[in-house]
Amino acid sequence: MNAVITPGRLSGSVRAPASKSAAHRALIAAALSDGPTVIRIGALNRDIEATLACLNALGAGIRATDSGLAVSPIARANERAELDCGESGSTLRFLLPIVCALGISARVAGHGRLPERPNGALTQALRAHGASVDSDCLPMALSGPIAGGRWELPGDVSSQYVTGLLFALPLLKEDSEIVLTTKLASAAYVDMTLAALRQFGVEALPTCAGWRVPGGQRYRSPGAIAVEGDWSAAAFWLAANALGGDVRVDGLREDTAQGDRAIRDLLGRAEIDARHVPDLVPALAVAAANRDQRTVITGAARLRLKESDRLATTAAMLRALGHRCEITDDGLVIEGGPPAPCEAPVREVDGANDHRIVMAAAVAAAFADRPVRVKGIGAVAKSYPDFFRDFTELGGTLHVEHPGQ
Repeated sequence: MNAVITPGRLSGSVRAPASKSAAHRALIAAALSDGPTVIRIGALNRDIEATLACLNALGAGIRATDSGLAVSPIARANERAELDCGESGSTLRFLLPIVCALGISARVAGHGRLPERPNGALTQALRAHGASVDSDCLPMALSGPIAGGRWELPGDVSSQYVTGLLFALPLLKEDSEIVLTTKLASAAYVDMTLAALRQFGVEALPTCAGWRVPGGQRYRSPGAIAVEGDWSAAAFWLAANALGGDVRVDGLREDTAQGDRAIRDLLGRAEIDARHVPDLVPALAVAAANRDQRTVITGAARLRLKESDRLATTAAMLRALGHRCEITDDGLVIEGGPPAPCEAPVREVDGANDHRIVMAAAVAAAFADRPVRVKGIGAVAKSYPDFFRDFTELGGTLHVEHPGQ
């Protein structure tokens, strides 16, 4: 499904959707806790639905109520679980260690580019502590139990590996230590995990190289919690403001652990280190393309392993919009300024089945020099299914082209 977007200023107020990252963590902690938890959350998205389905498959009970999602914890884990992680890397990497810590077996599947995304460092660590894992990529079969002790992991491949272990290791009898062999990237996501653990009464103690995790802990339900607004989603509306819009985003916490709150400080900079905020790159890129300066984004090599090769697809999006952009080893160089002339009446951007590319392209299209066709707009359902509803309420104009039109 495609959409042709006609340029027009975006203005008004919008409420940020629930943080996808915070929701994953709250749901998993609730499923591991000692009693029921009500999680107040707005509209779900495909990644959260994947986590819900997997937790149900493991033995949790989750149902929608007027107050949110009522989570009954895993009383006795299903000994042979079938887990479909959809396209969600968080669901996959968070749950692999938990399956092993519960001492059960699972077959794990995924879709889109998820089977191509790396897990080797995590699966190797699980094997070293007693797990059976038949593959480093999906589909895979694995089983526990695992033992505590010293866990060595690189910190610069995926912070999701660390989060998975931080959730799982408190369930073991033995104490454990996570030792990072390289510097941690996307550190704010681990901070979010540590905050979720504290909310459920679990501790992980910082060390000079990682964390010490006492064994034999119990997750204790706080009863009810609310999922905070998502700075990652809000970034697109803040980028719209940098392009000339006037959008107020409600529902965001200023004291959040979310690293993507940095969007406000990074907009307009000529040099951007995206090592800890890789998800912001598409939004930052469309804002940078319209500034009369060269912008250099570094520290973003891991974007090649997202829903698309996000360095390539971000560069392709900017070029389709008439801007100059070059790909480097770990980022982008964007030559800002007015778009190059175009003979076609409509510019065309391939959304690459990547939710963040589609949202960035839509915001850029609202301030483009002519209408823009954005292909594959359905990808926004992965993280922000109401994006185009909010887009039109802010004054955006689009015509949806259904298949066959």
